Amino acid sequence: MASTALLALCSTGALSGLAVEAGAGVCHATPIYAGHSWQEATYRLDVAGTTLSRYLRDLIAAASPDLLLQDLPRKTITQLKKRYCYVSLDFEGDLRDPARHQPASIFLGNGCPINLSSERFRCPEPIFQPSLLGQNELGLPALVFRALQKMPQTLRKRLADTVVLAGGSTLFPGFTERLDKELEAQCRRHGYGALRPRLVAMPGRGTAVWTGGSMVASLNSFQCRWMTRAMYQECGSKLVHQVFN
Repeated sequence: MASTALLALCSTGALSGLAVEAGAGVCHATPIYAGHSWQEATYRLDVAGTTLSRYLRDLIAAASPDLLLQDLPRKTITQLKKRYCYVSLDFEGDLRDPARHQPASIFLGNGCPINLSSERFRCPEPIFQPSLLGQNELGLPALVFRALQKMPQTLRKRLADTVVLAGGSTLFPGFTERLDKELEAQCRRHGYGALRPRLVAMPGRGTAVWTGGSMVASLNSFQCRWMTRAMYQECGSKLVHQVFN
């Protein structure tokens, strides 16, 4: 089994860096050096795509009390989230000023209308402020900074030069800019002003882990690490230790 963080880095051609994964179930900030994960410097946030979908459903239900929840199946909510939601660069300011909202009117497949306003940028905000969901956790920018902070000083800058974003929840418009802005603020606040993390946000980062895995599997050096079903049936479980050790 390969580390998803390492595969995310591999998708960009790197073997050292910091992988920031935000997918469906959880978010992770994982330092990788020379192909090896630093588990003691890895941080996890239990807010990600599925949580945000539920939150968007709650926001829509609160804004449209006449809307029946059966009109909002999971697939519909996911589509709305992916197509209409974005990350605010100034959440509190946008929340206070309705003139800065970007309303959108949508008709569902059954003809039911939905109007989205602040819900569009409130939906992804818990990744940056988990307290909005009542969770006593640090947001993703703080966790990314902590992962860098925990690395040896001799490696910190090298890893900060390659902060790779991966996973579908990093695809919200404004996500990269907001993370960059808050990560820079974290560095200044904690006395690391000279540390300038460089975010790598590839267009296909939603499937970065799969891409990295396919790249690794295509290497000649990887061919000796295959184990087919026929090989296993012939040699049994002892082959697992021979191949993967």
